[in-house]
Amino acid sequence: MPRSYPAASPTANVVLRILIVLNWLVGAAFLALLVVAPNAQWIMSAYKLSPSPEAERLIFGLRVIVVLILAMIPLNHIVLKRLRAIVETVRAGDPFVTANAHRLRAIAWALLAAQLLGFVIGAIAEALSTSARPVDVDAGFSISGWLAVLLTFVLARVFTEGELMRQDLKGTI
Repeated sequence: MPRSYPAASPTANVVLRILIVLNWLVGAAFLALLVVAPNAQWIMSAYKLSPSPEAERLIFGLRVIVVLILAMIPLNHIVLKRLRAIVETVRAGDPFVTANAHRLRAIAWALLAAQLLGFVIGAIAEALSTSARPVDVDAGFSISGWLAVLLTFVLARVFTEGELMRQDLKGTI
């Protein structure tokens, strides 16, 4: 019989709600950055460049980076919404359910996609960087990110096996 834990993780629930809102606000800020703020002249003055093919390449590359960052917003949303649903099942006292295994698998795929996007963003930034004008972004290979992907896939499998074991136990009683 599942036990109810109404006080379980109220902080996690609040934090996840706040993060969901912040995620969309960050997305809106990057969208504004892409559409409104960074005209070519602004970027050229920030990097102290004169009009040239190199400046055009830098501007295009920075815009591609912002588009890829925008692609991360829905991935973050997938992770946060599913994590919030998992927290709710903990609160209800029954976290080892098939739905949570599916949620964890979706989280793992979203984390994998985010890691791949981060790698592409890092590669673009590296290609755009020179010693005279470095393009510093916090992206690229992350061992902890890849471990999180692996751990989440394994945890999804653990939840699936736990649910199967529970079903077997119900069948024997």
